[in-house]
Amino acid sequence: MATLLHIDSSVFPASASASRAVAETFRKAWQEQHPEGTVIYRDLSAHPVPHITAHAHTAGFAAPDAHTPEQAAAFAQRLELIEELERADAVLIGAPMYNYSIPSTLKAWLDNVILHGRTAGENPSANGTPVTVVASRGGSYAPGTPKEGYEYVQNYLTAILADMLALDVDFIVPELTAAPHNPAMAELVPLFETSRERALQDAATKAKTLAERLAA
Repeated sequence: MATLLHIDSSVFPASASASRAVAETFRKAWQEQHPEGTVIYRDLSAHPVPHITAHAHTAGFAAPDAHTPEQAAAFAQRLELIEELERADAVLIGAPMYNYSIPSTLKAWLDNVILHGRTAGENPSANGTPVTVVASRGGSYAPGTPKEGYEYVQNYLTAILADMLALDVDFIVPELTAAPHNPAMAELVPLFETSRERALQDAATKAKTLAERLAA
């Protein structure tokens, strides 16, 4: 049975969140292909994971039998998140752009699952696992746009997910999501609608293709 790890980090509900809506489309298409599969779901906005602490950090570099009680408790929480990643056949991450970067809740999750000598380093334990990131943003940061240099979501997540964790990363990018709500962007609403429709179609197509590939 295939297992999908689905991470959402938008502060808004699906009705008001592009990343949640597109991720939900991906997840539904995935489940149609794997009706008996497992979905591990974490809503980091509703249920944030702990930010990394000194105890959680240092425990990752010490033998379990040498952990203090505080280290053991903190590392147990990290280990749960790490094992979810390792069990997943595919990963889906909703990563809206907030102030040019990812939500702090998603950063906290990443800090917990990055463990040198296990998920990162010479032989990453989730090596090659496909991960689809829904990187929504209010404007456009595509090559050639005025704010291209402020794109710190795809660049950062590529460095972390692909380079550090050795995951197979793919992006879906719904952009201009602020256009319907910002009068100054009114003329961009048609471009937003096109981007949103393309993202929803990409989500359904990519989920089906990935599910079929893993089943082969």
